[in-house]
Amino acid sequence: MAECILIVDDDPVQRRILEGAVTRFGFEPISAETGDAAIQSLTGPRSEEIVLVILDLVMPDLDGMGTLERMRKDGIYRPVIVQTAHGGIDTVVSAVRAGAVDFFVKPVSPERLEISIRNALKVNALEGEIARIKRRIEGTLTFRDIITRSPAMQRVISLGERAASSNIPIIIEGESGVGKELIARAIQGSSGRAGKPFVAVNCGAIPENLVESTLFGHEKGAFTGATDRRIGKFVEADGGTLFLDEVGELPPGAQVKLLRALQEGEVDPVGARRPVKVDIRLISATNRSMIDLVRFGRFREDLYYRLNVFPILVPPLRERREDVPLLARHFLTRFSAEEGKKIETITPEALALLQRYSWPGNVRQLENVVFRAVVLADTPELDVDHFPQIVAQIDEIDVSRPRPHPVRTFDPAPEPAQAAADAAAPVATAPAEPVYAPPPVPAVPLLSEDGDVRPLEEIEADLIRFALEHYRGRMSEVARKLGIGRSTLYRRMKELELDAAE
Repeated sequence: MAECILIVDDDPVQRRILEGAVTRFGFEPISAETGDAAIQSLTGPRSEEIVLVILDLVMPDLDGMGTLERMRKDGIYRPVIVQTAHGGIDTVVSAVRAGAVDFFVKPVSPERLEISIRNALKVNALEGEIARIKRRIEGTLTFRDIITRSPAMQRVISLGERAASSNIPIIIEGESGVGKELIARAIQGSSGRAGKPFVAVNCGAIPENLVESTLFGHEKGAFTGATDRRIGKFVEADGGTLFLDEVGELPPGAQVKLLRALQEGEVDPVGARRPVKVDIRLISATNRSMIDLVRFGRFREDLYYRLNVFPILVPPLRERREDVPLLARHFLTRFSAEEGKKIETITPEALALLQRYSWPGNVRQLENVVFRAVVLADTPELDVDHFPQIVAQIDEIDVSRPRPHPVRTFDPAPEPAQAAADAAAPVATAPAEPVYAPPPVPAVPLLSEDGDVRPLEEIEADLIRFALEHYRGRMSEVARKLGIGRSTLYRRMKELELDAAE
C-alpha cells in the first residue's frame, strides 16, 4: 500500500502537475480543491494513509493559513509543505510559525519537490520517534503511538481502549516479539493511571528462590543474604501498573501469594510482621497456552480465572504483513539516526522481500534485521542485497528479475483410452503464453549430446555456474552450499576460468 500525499490547490493545472510528480516519487496523490475539503480528507476514512500535505496558501474561502490553523486546532499532525506564487519573506515566516515545515515558489522543479518531501518525512519520523520515547519514559504512551494499518491490530487496539477505561485484570497473549509490552504500556497511557509508575517484570528471568522476594519484597535479615530491606515490585507499582510478562513461568509457591495479593489488595513481604496495602493495575502476558498449563497442573486454575478476565490476543507479524513496510521504514529512520547514516528509503523490491518472509521472531526479529542492514549499508537506500539472511531462508525467490527458464513437464505415457480421447479432441490454434519457472532437475546435464558421460571438469564448472546464479553471486553462501571453503571456491573458479560477474 503506497503512502498518500494530500495536494491542496484550487488550480486544476497545478494539481495535475503535482499529482504526476508525486506519483513518480512512489506516493499516491489525494487532491482537494479547498481548505475545507482538505480538512475532510484529513479526518476521513483514509486519513491514516496521508503522510504529508502540499498546501497552497492562496485559495478561496478557507485559505492556506486558515487550513494550518484548523489543523492545529483539531489536533491534526502532518508535515505541511506550503506553495505560493509570491515568495515574500513575511508570508514564509507566517507559514512556518503556523506549522509548515518547508515552502516553495511556483513553479517548482521536480528535484526540489522530491528533496522537500523526503526531508519533511524524515524529520517528521525522527520527531515522532523522539516523542514516542519521551512518552514511554513518562508513562503516557497511547495507542496512537502504535504503528499499524492491519485490521487485526485495529481489533487489538479497540479492545485495549475499552479495557483502559476500567481497572479490569488483563492478560495479553501472543508469540514472543509481537509487542505485548507495547500494548500494555498503551493501555496504561490511555487510562487514568497515565504518568504513574509502570513496572515490568519478566517472570521467566527470575531465579525460583528469589521470585517471592522480587515480587513482594523482604525485610532485612529475613533470610541468608538479605542484608537490606527490599520493597518488591508490587509496592514499586503502587498507584500505577504492574506488568507480569511470561506469567505462566511463576512457580507454585509464588502463584499462591499472587492470588492472595489480587484478592485482598495487599502483599506479605518475606519476614514482615504485617501485610502492605497496594493499589495496582495488573496486566499479565504470556506466549504459552495458559489453559494447557492449567490442564497439566503447572498453573493454578483459580489464579488462571483471576488473571484471564479480559484476554487480548496479539496476532503474529505473518498475519499482518501490511504492517511490515510501515515498521521497516520506522526502524530504518530510527537506526539511521542512531548510527549516523544517511539512508533515506527501502526499495520496493526489498519491501516485497520482507513481506514474503514469515517472521517467526515477529516484530523484534524485523527490528534486528533492519538494524543489521543499516549498519552494513553504504548506499542511500536499502536493497534486497542488504538482507542476505532473509533471502537465504526464502526458497526460489528473486524479486529483482524474472528467471528465464521455461517450464518443462514430463508426463507419463497416457493410457490408450485417454490417448484416443485426446486425439479426437479439437486442437487449439492460439499460441500459449510462455510460463517462467525455475529450471528443471537436473539443471546440470550429465551426458553429452552424443550420449557419453561428460568430463568431470565440465560438470563441475556448470555446477558452480548454476550455484552462482541460484544464490545471486553471494560467494559465502555458494561455498557453504557446495560444501567447500571460500578460498577453494575462488581457486577452482580461477582454474576453470569462470567469471563471477557473468
